[in-house]
Amino acid sequence: MLTAETDYDGEVFTADLSGASAGGARFLECTFQRCDLSELRAPRARFSETSLYAVHGAGLDLAESSWADCLVQGARMGAVALYGSELARVSFEGCKVEFLNLRGATLLDVEFVDCQLVEADFGEARLTRVSFEGCRLVSPDFTKGTFKDVDLTGADLAGPRGVAGLRGATVSALQLIDLGPALAAELGLKVAD
Repeated sequence: MLTAETDYDGEVFTADLSGASAGGARFLECTFQRCDLSELRAPRARFSETSLYAVHGAGLDLAESSWADCLVQGARMGAVALYGSELARVSFEGCKVEFLNLRGATLLDVEFVDCQLVEADFGEARLTRVSFEGCRLVSPDFTKGTFKDVDLTGADLAGPRGVAGLRGATVSALQLIDLGPALAAELGLKVAD
């Protein structure tokens, strides 16, 4: 079982961790494999060189946590609170996450590959060198985001909100056409046929 303010070095977790409390814990070179992380409480935890494989669960509190050189692969999660967190050199591969809260988070050199993100909140987040290859983003919120070298060309954007916050991101010509109605609505433009 996890405990708060504890150092974990090279541990492999395969048990049910639902409802665990690990606020302020530090994970170095750890592996989480097929764990149920439902209702995990780990605000301000630090994850370094840690991998999560096929983890699942809903209601995770990872607010204000920090992640460096981590891999999240095949995760199925819902209602994940990562607001105010710092993610550097993190890869998300083949994940499905609903209600991902990254509001006010800082993402640096992060890649999302073949992921489905439903109602992800990037509001007021700072993204630098972030890519979304082969991803589907359903109703993402980009309100007041800060984007630098963010590549959305490989993503399918469905029903985005706060699109004015995408300033600095790269989109394809086809995506720009799809974003047109949302941009017009946000700017208060009337579009005549």
